[in-house]
Amino acid sequence: MAEPVPGSKIDVTVPHSARIWNYWMGGKDNYAVDREVGDAFAAVSPGVFDLAKQSRKFLIRAVTYLAAEAGVRQFLDIGTGLPTMDNTHEVAQRIAPESRVVYVDNDPLVLAHARGLLTNTTDEGVTDYIDADFHDPDQIVADARNVLNFTRPVAVMFMGVLGHVTDYDEMRSIVARVMAVVPSGSYLVLWDGTDTSEEQVTAADDYKESGGVPYIVRSPEQLARCFDGLEMVEPGLVSISEWRPDPAGDDVKPVDGYGAVARKP
Repeated sequence: MAEPVPGSKIDVTVPHSARIWNYWMGGKDNYAVDREVGDAFAAVSPGVFDLAKQSRKFLIRAVTYLAAEAGVRQFLDIGTGLPTMDNTHEVAQRIAPESRVVYVDNDPLVLAHARGLLTNTTDEGVTDYIDADFHDPDQIVADARNVLNFTRPVAVMFMGVLGHVTDYDEMRSIVARVMAVVPSGSYLVLWDGTDTSEEQVTAADDYKESGGVPYIVRSPEQLARCFDGLEMVEPGLVSISEWRPDPAGDDVKPVDGYGAVARKP
């Protein structure tokens, strides 16, 4: 069970999505209120535990593809959440030690853990953290320029966070504004919770009453619009468990989260 971080502004009486997600992934950086809300969500949509685990596997496979096959050496992970295992910089720097990774979040608990855990795994690489809100992409880009070279390809990552943007047009605008300033050869990696089961839709509606920031589940077709103008990497936009799964792994079952990797031409 997590302990409050000294001097922080962490409210342990209100559920927080990053901590609930940490609970679903089997982490310890959460509080009673997060576990209570997480269990209530799972009681309606039990597949959320598998969704959480599959989201990390998708991140690992996507970053592995980008670093090993696409040759990307810069990553901008927006809305990173709490560090767990095989974080973006660990995967990228394991493959390409010189990789530069910038994390973006604005939760005080995430910030406290990021300072302690999101550090270089190699001498050649760079790992940094920006305390910023993903509703302000211009500020994110301005700060990221201090670490990343925006004349070279950047992998922009939105991993399960854009459901917290309640207005659909604003969500698309956030993605488009970041992708507009990265050069040709950059990539967008995006996944989000989807309305592909009645259980998930109901659980997301119930979650709005918990006091936490609402999370909007959208259709795969709506998520696909975030990739307008980009070139999808095979197999395109699919359930994240079905995006290039490990052939030696377990049987793949679809989850209520869709994602893709796409290249900016």
